[in-house]
Amino acid sequence: MDYRYLDFSGIRTDTAFHRKNLVRIDTLLTPGVDPEPEWDGGEAFDALIARIIDARKNGRPVIWSQGAHVIKNSLSRYLIDLMRRGVITHIAGNGACSIHDFELAYLGGTSEDVPTALEDGTFGMWEETGGWMNAALQYGAAREMGYGESLAYYIETHPDAFPYREDCVLYMAYKLGVPATFHIALGTDIIHQHPTVDFGAIGKTSGIDFHRYCASVSELDGGVFLNFGSSVIGPEVFLKAISISRNLGFDTRRITTANFDLVPLGDYRVKIGYDDPHYYYRPRKNIVNRPPQNGGIGWHFVGDHKQTVPAIWRRLSTVFLTPEND
Repeated sequence: MDYRYLDFSGIRTDTAFHRKNLVRIDTLLTPGVDPEPEWDGGEAFDALIARIIDARKNGRPVIWSQGAHVIKNSLSRYLIDLMRRGVITHIAGNGACSIHDFELAYLGGTSEDVPTALEDGTFGMWEETGGWMNAALQYGAAREMGYGESLAYYIETHPDAFPYREDCVLYMAYKLGVPATFHIALGTDIIHQHPTVDFGAIGKTSGIDFHRYCASVSELDGGVFLNFGSSVIGPEVFLKAISISRNLGFDTRRITTANFDLVPLGDYRVKIGYDDPHYYYRPRKNIVNRPPQNGGIGWHFVGDHKQTVPAIWRRLSTVFLTPEND
């Protein structure tokens, strides 16, 4: 069959250094310094915090899954601090998470104005973001590195190009020995538009990350899985990792799961049918209800990330001290 094939070699890129960014490094929120909005998660939130504390005190994992808006909501320093305190033991995201995180590290800003740029085909066509990330992934793939590890290693070996790297979640995870894995759907990210893209390298490094993610999930008995705003990739990857773990004989029944999002689900434990739109909201089934149904518990919390993430940090920071304060 003679299928059509679009060659990307003629794609034009431009420097990101002249771009207007909607999120900037100088507006990142700092834990314990910036005012934190009030949010009340009720008794369920109290119970979740208690389970997180219990999990870490017993050496069980706390896996943090997220969509890109956690980074775009200027919350990177909260995640880094929770890793420093030993609360987050694995952090996972989609491709957009890695891109916004990477851009903040080198550019000091991220999140362009999409509607304006889409009109003339310049959306996402950034030479540094696409060129450097693809170079990092191709280098990493040739050396059996994961996706997150490849990006962190690139930052580590090009320090002058990344003046804001200490506010980069994936880089600080690398420095702190916390796995940062990224689970990529091909064609969804702006670096897939770059003329140097190598989908084989992206697939290989993300595949290695999936194996590492499954290793963390396989240890989740007695642990906690948290998901922030990822409505497709996070829930789907988690469900497959749970299935793999149980297939291989790992006990992952006594688990705690929690989903944080803006979507109100009402009584999310009531069985609903195909005629209810909430049936198709993946976190409800793949995170809250199905995985913990035999021995665990799952919750759904409604709130803006700028409310819920600081609320978690505030409750846990009094229990888990940073190494320099311990």
